[in-house]
Amino acid sequence: MNTTFIRISLIMMLLLASSGTACAHFTMVFPSDSENTIWDVTPEDYIADLGETKTIYMMWGHPYEHILFNMSSVPEVSVMKPDGTVEKLETSEIEVDGMDEDGNDGIFVAYKTSFTVDQDGDSVIFVKYEDEGENLIDYTKAVIHCGVEMWEGWDAEVGQETEIMPYMRPYGMEEGFVFAGQAMHNDEPLTDASVEVEIYHTKELGVEIVEKAESMYSYDPPMVFTRVTKSNGQGEFVYSLDEPGIWFVGATMEPETGRNIRGVFIVPIIESFPPDGSSSTASTTSSAELDQAVAQANQAAEDAKKSADEAKQSSPGFGMILSVLGLIAALLIVMRRK
Repeated sequence: MNTTFIRISLIMMLLLASSGTACAHFTMVFPSDSENTIWDVTPEDYIADLGETKTIYMMWGHPYEHILFNMSSVPEVSVMKPDGTVEKLETSEIEVDGMDEDGNDGIFVAYKTSFTVDQDGDSVIFVKYEDEGENLIDYTKAVIHCGVEMWEGWDAEVGQETEIMPYMRPYGMEEGFVFAGQAMHNDEPLTDASVEVEIYHTKELGVEIVEKAESMYSYDPPMVFTRVTKSNGQGEFVYSLDEPGIWFVGATMEPETGRNIRGVFIVPIIESFPPDGSSSTASTTSSAELDQAVAQANQAAEDAKKSADEAKQSSPGFGMILSVLGLIAALLIVMRRK
């Protein structure tokens, strides 16, 4: 076989492999008050008041690195309301500021739409976007919540070809919570599928954190950009979302021929509650009081051990009971001091 052909083939395979392991593209579906605040998206942006008109912006790129690309086709957007009715939404093309994969500032093609939140409960925005360059059809879902304790509709099935069905309600979730779901393809569990998990960063933070990752993990920086797990035999998966922010969870159906078909679910994660430094009880314990309580607990434990040793001579079982009671008493002393 021609050695030149072999070398060219190997080079092409390496190029394809390197492009496949790069940080994942996602359809970013961000609610915002204006185009000037798109990139400042927070979990609160996915909350609405009854009667509010929500504007939804859609961009294509790498959320973790804050890298953008032009959207190459018009996304199809609909909303499923809490009562199950579906409304198809009109989109309009816009331009947004961003950064390309070489770190250069630029203007990129994106889209926006809007709808009025006219029901309490959960409205599910679902988007279909096709990108020929990535050989991908991307189906994305995001939930807009409205109303106190109106927790209905967040787990609605909207009929996407590949769809993430969440097991966890996607609002009120704190950093460190586990997100679980089921990946479905054509109403069947998507088994043994790659599930990519990635958090969004603003441009400034994205540049900073990528530089740090490249310095600390030069052997494979993208391993901390896009996290990967697998679905089981029922299409189920779990992953801990350990930082506050906007997370993307996507499972991909990879057919033998044709475009990959991915389902993505957007999960807004809030900060830990109660916040650091606050207490859920009315009283607090000073350092000195805690030290005193620990000392008393230690003394109680020693006394219990002594009593247990003495009791063992006559009744081993009774000695064990005394030892346990002593440890409980020591624990109660500490608890009363908190």
